[in-house]
Amino acid sequence: MTHILRVDASIKADASVSRQLTSRIVNRLIAAHPGAQVVTRDLANGVPQIDGEWLGAVYTPAENRTPAQAARAAIADTYLEEVKAADILVIGLPVYNFGVPAQLKSWIDQLARKGETFSYATGKPEGLLKGKRAIVALSSDGTAIGSEIDFASGYIRHMLNFFGITDVEFVAADKMAFGADETLARARAAVDALAA
Repeated sequence: MTHILRVDASIKADASVSRQLTSRIVNRLIAAHPGAQVVTRDLANGVPQIDGEWLGAVYTPAENRTPAQAARAAIADTYLEEVKAADILVIGLPVYNFGVPAQLKSWIDQLARKGETFSYATGKPEGLLKGKRAIVALSSDGTAIGSEIDFASGYIRHMLNFFGITDVEFVAADKMAFGADETLARARAAVDALAA
């Protein structure tokens, strides 16, 4: 059975272009993989930021954690287990102020755990989440994907690669302010052309 993790970050609810695209991508994948299991993680209401207490919690062995540490680590562990269980990640990436939304960045920070998603054991970085596919639905009002002012897509690709997820594809509805209908039509066509 195929396991799909859908991650949305847009604060625009049903008006979100990235959410429209992640829905379309997931529907395409389900059609190609009947019986696929889909888990949806909506980050729009916020994700706890990492800090010193988080660090102490996640790197303390579970059996030695205080109740407060256990509660703090449970959030990070849930995010991590969702990603580990997934064969395919479908990530909505709305570009805010030329970069990644804070809640999506915080989710990635929660995942970045030595010994869980990456290792330096060989003397160089090695991602530990190999064999997964990621499809990223990027939307932006004025930022062209891959342009010198796009600080979002490169970051997401880099972090996924750092975690060992090297099969990364982008579907872009970028520069929506300069022709929304045409841009969205192209993005939908790109979704429909994805290898499922």
